[in-house]
Amino acid sequence: MTDASLTADQPAKKKSSLVMTAAAVLGLTVVGVGGGWVVGKMIVPSPVVEEAPAAGHGAAAAPAGGGEHGAAAGVSHVRPLEPIIANLAYPSDSMVRLEVSLIFGENIDEAVAASIQEDILAYMRTLSLQQIQGPRGFGYLRDDLKERAKLRSQGKVADLVFRTFIIE
Repeated sequence: MTDASLTADQPAKKKSSLVMTAAAVLGLTVVGVGGGWVVGKMIVPSPVVEEAPAAGHGAAAAPAGGGEHGAAAGVSHVRPLEPIIANLAYPSDSMVRLEVSLIFGENIDEAVAASIQEDILAYMRTLSLQQIQGPRGFGYLRDDLKERAKLRSQGKVADLVFRTFIIE
């Protein structure tokens, strides 16, 4: 009798444990997604919205001829940084020489430029040679540095351009 009662209770326990496990996984997934969303909103700077002046109220007339293809709407300011020379994390005897320019959408902020240069130096020291080899590695490096510059400047830097990149 005891064996029969145990086998009758086991399917009910298995179903309830499966439901509890699924509920726990679903709950943790919701908490993880919510936490990721909150952290993402805190890290990414809010976009800068510029209001266009109304027509006839100080708005500049559009240039005749339509301008160049791909020309920026506003004036850009280029700030070349000093050459950055850093040892790579692995192999430690490898060095990188990097010269980049920052393109500011607004006026150049020298303190921000110096902070970005320092941040690039610190970031380059954490990389290994395998991470930056080849065209794909260089593309990832360019994207990472551009993202770091935009975050550090809170959106003041519009772009980051490589002038030289040498690995020794």
